[in-house]
Amino acid sequence: MNELHVSALTCEYKTNPLGIDVRKPRVSWQIKSDKRGTIQVAYQVQVSLSENNFEKPLWDTGCTASDQSLHIVYEGPDLVSRTRYYYRVKLWDNHRRESEWSNVAWWETALFETSEWQAKWITPNPEELDPMSEPAFLLRKEFDLKDGIASARIYATGVGLYEISLNGDRVGDELLTPGWTSYCQRIQYQTYDVTAQLNEQSNAIGVMLADGWYKGNLAWEGKSNIYGEKRGVLIQLVVHYHDGTEEVIVTDETWKAATGPILYSEIYHGETYDARLDQDGWSNPSFNDGNWKNVVVNNIQLTKLVAQENNPTRVTETIKPVSVFVTPAGDTVLDMGQNMVGRIRFTVNAPEGTKIVLKHAEILDKDGNIYFGNLRTAKQTVEYITKGEGTESYAPYFTFQGFRYVKVEGFPNQENDLSLDHFVGEVIHSDMAPKGDFECSNPMVNQLQQNIQWGQRGNFVDVPTDCPQRDERLGWTGDAQVFIRTALFNYHGGQFFTKWLRDLEADQLPDGGVPFVIPNVIDGHSSAAWGDAAVICPWTVYLSYGDKRLLEEQYTSMKAWVEYIRAQGNNEFAWNTGFHFGDWLALDAKEDSYFGATPNELVATAYYAYSTQLLRDTANVLNKTEDVKLYTDLLNQIKKYYRDEFVTPLGRLAVSTQTAHVLTLMFDLVEGKVKERVARDLNEMVLDNDYHLTTGFVGTPYLNLTLSNNGYHETAMKLLLQEAYPSWLYPVIKGATTIWEHWDGIKEDGSFWSDDMNSFNHYAYGAIGDWMYRIVAGLDMDESEPAYKRIRIKPRIGGKEMTYARATHQSMYGKIESAWNITHKEVRVEVEVPSNTTATIILPYARIDDVKENGIAIMKTEGVLDVTQTEEGISLVVGSGSYRFAYTNERGLKTIYSADSLIIDLLADEDTAQVLEKTIPGISNPHGILAQLRIHPINKLLENPMTKMTEDRLNELINDLNALEVELDSVGS
Repeated sequence: MNELHVSALTCEYKTNPLGIDVRKPRVSWQIKSDKRGTIQVAYQVQVSLSENNFEKPLWDTGCTASDQSLHIVYEGPDLVSRTRYYYRVKLWDNHRRESEWSNVAWWETALFETSEWQAKWITPNPEELDPMSEPAFLLRKEFDLKDGIASARIYATGVGLYEISLNGDRVGDELLTPGWTSYCQRIQYQTYDVTAQLNEQSNAIGVMLADGWYKGNLAWEGKSNIYGEKRGVLIQLVVHYHDGTEEVIVTDETWKAATGPILYSEIYHGETYDARLDQDGWSNPSFNDGNWKNVVVNNIQLTKLVAQENNPTRVTETIKPVSVFVTPAGDTVLDMGQNMVGRIRFTVNAPEGTKIVLKHAEILDKDGNIYFGNLRTAKQTVEYITKGEGTESYAPYFTFQGFRYVKVEGFPNQENDLSLDHFVGEVIHSDMAPKGDFECSNPMVNQLQQNIQWGQRGNFVDVPTDCPQRDERLGWTGDAQVFIRTALFNYHGGQFFTKWLRDLEADQLPDGGVPFVIPNVIDGHSSAAWGDAAVICPWTVYLSYGDKRLLEEQYTSMKAWVEYIRAQGNNEFAWNTGFHFGDWLALDAKEDSYFGATPNELVATAYYAYSTQLLRDTANVLNKTEDVKLYTDLLNQIKKYYRDEFVTPLGRLAVSTQTAHVLTLMFDLVEGKVKERVARDLNEMVLDNDYHLTTGFVGTPYLNLTLSNNGYHETAMKLLLQEAYPSWLYPVIKGATTIWEHWDGIKEDGSFWSDDMNSFNHYAYGAIGDWMYRIVAGLDMDESEPAYKRIRIKPRIGGKEMTYARATHQSMYGKIESAWNITHKEVRVEVEVPSNTTATIILPYARIDDVKENGIAIMKTEGVLDVTQTEEGISLVVGSGSYRFAYTNERGLKTIYSADSLIIDLLADEDTAQVLEKTIPGISNPHGILAQLRIHPINKLLENPMTKMTEDRLNELINDLNALEVELDSVGS
């Protein structure tokens, strides 16, 4: 039986994409094999206009000798607009096997040429309906169709946000369409398959249209109408008949317009919906629109239209509130149990005219009252006025909120008993597929990982925003670049960042400067570490997905940014001019300042070097040999200036901040003995500060990476596991379910950081995830072969409170896993390597003659291509497959990780194990039990409702653990 299969076919990152305008799309696939060490040696791709007939394909690669299974470019005849293309793949592997043809997949093109748009932009006649009025517009048209409909597509967009209904039913499930782009340069349009929604004969189409990002209130200065003053919509419905004819229905002057029940809708402020103003049946045929107003053509350039690039924004999950309570101030408040982004949907049965108000907030103050202070001017308020005709259901259409708590006003009988059954939270974000996960023996770190993922979901709402609750929600470039590698591990963000980077290029200034936010709606541009997103982000997407085309697209933008820096000041090798955010929000800042103590010139010149290095590397990938030499020489000169300016003659860094040392090490600005000195000094700074950080937005993402990569991994682990402020776990202790903007968003006494900038959902510090996945769990790549074609597995086993860790990532090639588990007697490492890749695995402190893989000596293990004994342990090169390694825990691991090794031995005692299992049944593995015992004070553990253990028994166990640790420490010494 042949167990070689082609699976997971994608085109331009998407499964069966409907409506793309890529003229040479790229296809990718994964390989499923029952044999270890499977490598593709040849492939064949066929493209056809028929799903069932590939006898005369439109394009056939033939048997092509290649191990490439990602981004295979279509090279057939020119594609035609509004056409579905079917494709299939087969392959041959290094085991001399030939697969069957894959299942057939497809892509469908949208509109390639501007001339293909017959539709016109329309808006209500401003003489009849004020374009500046707050209510959302309703627009409609009735039309008749012939019998024999074969297929139908709607191509649609709007300036403002739109939602389409066809014959009374909503079209699609996308939200906040067409998304937020640099509207003056680019406007996305969406494609919908509406074949099943059309009637033969009478039909009607309706559109709701609100301000959205296009003309609504944006940023903290209260600006509106940034892109334009008139909403507009553009719709083209194309109907194909079985007889080969087609009919086109378009937006034009024949449409009608009105206002409806949405009286007000703003991104920041919420929505007001008066159900008494519902126009029942308004998107059905035969509706009486005699009182509706006329429309006029709105002059918007069609050349700005691009087919949907990003993942659509959708409801991806629903959450029930966990409780309802009355605050000391007398407010009725829902607790969703999770700081989320989205909306509340509720059902109500109330008399006509009942006004229900929902006010959304992230946090309670120290007195237990709902806290709105950090929203600044954002109202986050939803109002609904009932129609009074039975059970009504509502959720806002054109806004979203960032919240955990919801103040409810006006709900019938809420003062007596507000039932949770009336409410559900709908989680909204760009619908990126989950791709990565991390877990370990420390439940608080696991919660941190959940916080990172929730923070990403809440802030990836079509653009990578900085916060989802206050009057900001902007695509800050600095936040995006520090978090992008973590982001691309956790979720499939290839499409997301491709779209955003095209907006960055569109908004880039003529001299190469980069605005602070993308899309650009505020004043200011070109801060170091912020503008560098122009280089760092496309390079990181390339590393994650092997997307060379994106590098080619963005190369001009990348180069323009480096040349912008080069032109600043009077020294082309330094960056010592202009405004910079520096190490934003660093804890070594002066009192009442946001700017950290690390000099701007050091931060700016370090990033100048880093962007130049990445530009040089990009030129190398794209075979731009002249630029490789140009930017290699420039990089060397920048590094020389940096060393001359910031390194003393004795080899010490002249700036004594943690961030200065982190950037110097991370960006390879020193080498040899000086590098060792800088690393040692950084480690001592952390130790002298009692294992606390002082870094801000610039230094924090790289702090643990530089420590681990320079020989101080134990210090990095202590930083991760630090519970006292400032630390990653301090917010967890305070109940955080997302990442905070400030280390002390909630202070020890329960008071808050200043209202002016205190988001409790701000993903930047979640960049620690990258270190957790790559270093702690050890799942990394060899960057010379991107997209995890060559995997690096190097687990850093142990840590004072860590006895196992596991990371998984669904790469373009398939699932990768790296997991380790340590007991007092044994080390286990589990690895999964997808087909068509290889992995280098480092087993720390292992000896060749001691390692077994599923009970077989390592030298006899199938799939192991090379084995080398090193000072670190064993270095293995393996092919694809799942591997389970085990070896004796030698003295090196015992000494370093003494506590956890002996604690696990304690569990081997059956009586103790049974007690633990009975007392804490909610924890399924011994590592989780141990972590709770060791990191929580006894009184905290006793408060845990899962815990039934007596205080005396807990004290007895803790004493046993401490005695065992002392015993081992004496052995280790």
